[in-house]
Amino acid sequence: MNTGEAVVFWICAILAVLGAVGMVVSRKAVHSALWVALTMINLAILYVANSAPFLGMVQIVVYTGAVMMLFLFVLMVVGVDSSDSLIETIKGQRIPAILLTLGLAILLVWGIGSSLTGAPDLGLEDANTVDGGNVQGIARLLFTTFLIPFEATSALLITAAMGAMVLAHRERWIAKPTQKVLSIARFRGTVHPGNLPNPGIYARHNAVDTPALLPDGTPLMESIPAPVRARGDVAPVDHVELDEVKAISEGGTQ
Repeated sequence: MNTGEAVVFWICAILAVLGAVGMVVSRKAVHSALWVALTMINLAILYVANSAPFLGMVQIVVYTGAVMMLFLFVLMVVGVDSSDSLIETIKGQRIPAILLTLGLAILLVWGIGSSLTGAPDLGLEDANTVDGGNVQGIARLLFTTFLIPFEATSALLITAAMGAMVLAHRERWIAKPTQKVLSIARFRGTVHPGNLPNPGIYARHNAVDTPALLPDGTPLMESIPAPVRARGDVAPVDHVELDEVKAISEGGTQ
């Protein structure tokens, strides 16, 4: 390994590990998704630096592009502030999850140990020349030696997608209220059911501190802005002026 390859490896390896750690410790889902994108981009750079351009492009296009965009679309639909349900949709999944996690850890340790104690690596350049290129070599390994693990991984991804759909499903415990029920509850509540009248409906006054009147002449305080009511600046109702306006509107004289 020359100096350039060593510099690229250490920079990308450190950034990839930092992205993985940030994904685990982040409290917000959006931040976790961005940390995962950082890890995937650095892995793609490492693939390209090690004479595996096909894997590097797939890492960028498929994982960093398509998969991460799928994660972000799900976050936008579900919502980043939505609370997680404490009720398990699928019962008895914790013990199998723990066992599968331990099995994955054992496989990782076994794979790393085999790579360190096995035969010396020939390098990707020699491996690519066997089948005529990087793409041909990957295709031969996927559809011959690793066909069963490849199909098992496909089934696992489908199962994970179905499991995510089931876990994201929110069970409705009560019936959805109809339009009739909502309308009745709106008019029976303590809040005014419709639009409030504007302040200043007198013929001689149009200030915001002048309350609107109900049909019986009672002032409607809700028609006054809350800051004006809080300051106590509501104008009193002058019933003498109201009688004059009523007389004029009925054809009388002032």
